[in-house]
Amino acid sequence: MKTDAPRTRRPLTDREISKFLSLVLRHAPERIAISLDPQGWVETTILIRQARRHGQTFDLPSLQRVVRDNDKQRFTLSPDGKRIRAAQGHSIAVDLALPPAIPPAVLWHGTARTSLESIFRDGLLPGRRRHVHLSNDEATAMTVGTRHGRAVVMRVAAGRMHDDGLTLWRADNGVWLTDGVPPCYLSFA
Repeated sequence: MKTDAPRTRRPLTDREISKFLSLVLRHAPERIAISLDPQGWVETTILIRQARRHGQTFDLPSLQRVVRDNDKQRFTLSPDGKRIRAAQGHSIAVDLALPPAIPPAVLWHGTARTSLESIFRDGLLPGRRRHVHLSNDEATAMTVGTRHGRAVVMRVAAGRMHDDGLTLWRADNGVWLTDGVPPCYLSFA
């Protein structure tokens, strides 16, 4: 029997919601016809409605749970809970409006061994992202680096960078951001 009622899709799992949010809040909001404001925010009701219209079904409690329980705290809800944004990792033009921050003396960056030659020649560059991401500890940097292949951890003289006038920001989830890290601030862990 054929029906004119729209097919309902199963609700997304928390992992699927997280991946979906990373896509639309960091890289491609146009995929579901949403617009982010200049700081990367979108209303949760609009996000959920547009996601559903594009076959991605989840509700507000699921969204709140994913934001709360995400191990990397990739997403931020506004204090009133009515808006959401990615904490960092954007490839699209957004200004998170983070104030410059004074970093610890040392931060860490995990990368693939195959990238070392270009890193020591050109420094750490954001690539397709808006910023270079730096970690507070070696273990986190190693975990990040393994996503890119055989990992190596770089020591970043963040305090010296700051003293020399380079700007660093701390994202909502604690990840440190900068426009780039010149080679003179890098060494092996």
